[in-house]
Amino acid sequence: MADARSQSFPDTTRRPNGFDLQGHRGARGLVPENTIPAFRRALELGVTTLEMDVVVSADGVVVVSHEPWMARAKCLTPDGAPIPEGEARAHKIYEMSYERIASYDCGRTLEDFPEQESVSAPKPRLRDVLQMAETYDDTHDRGPVFYNIETKSRPDWDGTLHPEPETFVRRVLAVVTAAGVAPRTTIQSFDPRTLEAAHRQNATVRIALLVGRAGNQGLDDNLTTLSFVPDIYSPNAELVDDALVSAVHNRGLALVPWTVNDPDAMTRLIRLGVDGLITDYPDRARTVLEADAL
Repeated sequence: MADARSQSFPDTTRRPNGFDLQGHRGARGLVPENTIPAFRRALELGVTTLEMDVVVSADGVVVVSHEPWMARAKCLTPDGAPIPEGEARAHKIYEMSYERIASYDCGRTLEDFPEQESVSAPKPRLRDVLQMAETYDDTHDRGPVFYNIETKSRPDWDGTLHPEPETFVRRVLAVVTAAGVAPRTTIQSFDPRTLEAAHRQNATVRIALLVGRAGNQGLDDNLTTLSFVPDIYSPNAELVDDALVSAVHNRGLALVPWTVNDPDAMTRLIRLGVDGLITDYPDRARTVLEADAL
């Protein structure tokens, strides 16, 4: 089934060959998110694509992190203490050097993910994640690793929690280009400004428009937020039905919904014909895909 769907997208130097299984923040359901151990676990489970979030440090380093600050539930201070209630946003990544950022332990487990293993891990640099993944790929019998990188940006955060979009994107593209993985990279965002910047600055990377339930205006209106047609439409999984799958494919786009953790929901989406999915549990998705192929 997955192979049949991939026939519309034959260029496997820029997109996966077949169903695109993406590990959300690595394998967030199993290992604390956006850490090197989480990305390694996702690769061990056979994901096609590593999905991650990035922010920027005070010294211009692209850091893998969902929040542009040290989240209290996820990180400990450099002296091993919890971040006090209400003070997380005082620990702004954009105001810290990467040396300082790396001194926080961000491997705390979350109650919402009871299968998470406890690890001690800093927020990694994007370049470190790419290096680990490319080394893993070179030493294991698997297809190439793809990367889906979300720029965590909002207009009201400009200049305080991240640089303006052109600079933000330029720094991300510099890292993926230096690592030699730009043709296998997707830049995704809810913020059309960073997608416009990525489209202007580098025609090699693919672009994915993220769409949430809140503020969803439907496919046509959502696409008008961009001056160009993206490569991927990536909505909240609850927005996906047969009509949306057909409409997205009729426009020549790939459809990759997020974040899908329930096996029944995975099965529904696969049978509807989505081109991939983003999940916290790549192990569950592999089981579903294998069963669906029988």
